[in-house]
Amino acid sequence: MIIGTGLIGGSIGLALRARGWHVTGRDRDASRARRALELGALDEVGSDPDAEVTFIATPVSVVAGEAAQAASAGGIVTDVGSVKSGIVAEVGHPRFVGGHPMAGSEQEGVDGADAELFQGATWVLTPTEATDPDAYARLSAVISSLGANVLAIPPERHDELVAVVSHVPHLTAAALMQLASTKAEEHNTLLRLAAGGFRDMTRIAAGHPGIWPDICAENREAIVGALDQLLEALGGLRDTVDKADREGLLHLLERARTARVNLPSRVAQAEEMVEFRVPVPDRPGVIAEVAALAGELGVNIEDLETVHSAAGDRGVLLLLIDVRAADLFRGALLARGYRPSVQALE
Repeated sequence: MIIGTGLIGGSIGLALRARGWHVTGRDRDASRARRALELGALDEVGSDPDAEVTFIATPVSVVAGEAAQAASAGGIVTDVGSVKSGIVAEVGHPRFVGGHPMAGSEQEGVDGADAELFQGATWVLTPTEATDPDAYARLSAVISSLGANVLAIPPERHDELVAVVSHVPHLTAAALMQLASTKAEEHNTLLRLAAGGFRDMTRIAAGHPGIWPDICAENREAIVGALDQLLEALGGLRDTVDKADREGLLHLLERARTARVNLPSRVAQAEEMVEFRVPVPDRPGVIAEVAALAGELGVNIEDLETVHSAAGDRGVLLLLIDVRAADLFRGALLARGYRPSVQALE
């Protein structure tokens, strides 16, 4: 059963139904549940007291209440909220296992749901000493069947880590966007000049704001701690720039670049991948051209990012390709007039 039929809940429903599950679901907004039914994310709208597994995909402020009610019916219960310790402690039921799929989309609502959303994604589960081992094992198997990689960590540790990799980045993007917006009121050409780096860094600020007050309230301590660390790091960077310390700045930027390049990939065996950087003109269809070329050659693109140029008329495609196909793909790109650079993932 799915409680909350938005983007994540709808994606779970689609993924489960694709694997033969019968999925019932409901939402506090009845129209969303009906839309989930229309899109094939549900078999029927409503509650199922006999559900083997219940996924709660609601705002974090109501997860505990829904979880306690669902657990009383006898099945396994989990949630998808990005804050865990408070919820896990409040529910306190052996068949409730806190969860957090580290997957998302720029889409909003069930219309953006995707059955493949969890392929290769990390799905955190937060069992405790009180968790029923059989419930955890069964839930882990179900989630793995959706293509996700299950990672078990304590609830408190989850909240500390996610504050750094998810919550603070979103707040930072919002603060930077607010700064730019304020400046734009004084200089109305500023946002028109926003280069690729600015757009990439602030992309997540376009996410739906409604979930964030609850997240910040539930994970206040970890978020404030991470913000303090960020402020300290920015203060150090400010001093480096103010002192015109070229060597210190270069060292910092090199360390940052190395860390960014070595971020774990959603590719299962990143050591077997190479990164292609393909300069492309900023025009409609260019991504499709490169992807179609890969398809013609039977080359799978494991991951793809776009980086826009400050000049405005060019960009760079970042592609992850199996190392065994690198020479073939590079040769084909050169023959089409592209000038790719290739480097191994360190």
